[in-house]
Amino acid sequence: MTARIICRYLTAILLVVRPPAVWSQASEAPATMTIGRLHYDGGGDWYANPSSLPNLLQAVQTRTHLRVANREKVVRLLDDELWTVPYLHMTGHGNLHFADAELPILRRWLLQGGFLHASDNYGMDESFRREMVRLFPDHPLVEVPLAHPVYHLVYDFPKGIPKIHEHDGKPAQGFGIFLDGRLAVFYDYQCDLGDGWEDFDVHKDPPEKHEAALRMGVNLFAYAVGYSGDGR
Repeated sequence: MTARIICRYLTAILLVVRPPAVWSQASEAPATMTIGRLHYDGGGDWYANPSSLPNLLQAVQTRTHLRVANREKVVRLLDDELWTVPYLHMTGHGNLHFADAELPILRRWLLQGGFLHASDNYGMDESFRREMVRLFPDHPLVEVPLAHPVYHLVYDFPKGIPKIHEHDGKPAQGFGIFLDGRLAVFYDYQCDLGDGWEDFDVHKDPPEKHEAALRMGVNLFAYAVGYSGDGR
C-alpha cells in the first residue's frame, strides 16, 4: 500500500503550512473526495446524526471548487478504506474504545497527513479524551488558537467555533492535537457541530445556527484537504 501526502501553502496574515491529505492511490488524488464516518467500538452510537455528513458534503460541493461525493463512506480503522479518505469524522453519545491493533494504524494515518474531526454529541467526552491519551500520550489536546486558519480559511470565525447546542451551558471550544505544527485532530466540545449539520426537522435549530455549523464544517474540510480557494 502506498500513500501520497498532498501539501499546499496558505498565505494569509502569516505564512502557514497547510495540512497534507493522505491517499492510497499511486500518483494522483481521487477525482472525487468524501468524508469517512468512523465506525468505532466501545458501545457508542457512531452512526448518530445520519443526515449530517450528506448535508456537509453538499455545502462543500456548492461553496467551494472541491469535487466531493454526495455521501460519506463508513470506515473502520483496520479497513483499507481508511487510506482513501482525507477527513475522518467521529461522533456519538457514549463510550468509544480503540483496540490495541487500531491505535498504531490511526497514529500512522494521522502522521502521514490524515485529519480526524471528533464532534461530542454529548456523552463521548470522557472516553474520547482517554483514547486520545492512548493514541498520542506525548501530544495533549490543547485549545486551538483563534488565529489558526481553521477558523478563517473559507469563512471567518474570529471568536472561534460557534455554539450550536447548549449541553451543559458551557462555552463552545475547539481543541486539537498538533503533529509537527500541523493540526491533525480537531475536537468540538460543548458545541455539537454534527447536530447543526442535520436536516432542519431533526432539531429545528434556528437557520443562523445551521448556517454557522455548515460554515465551520466547510472550513474543517477545506483545511483537511489543503484547499486554498475562496469558493463563496
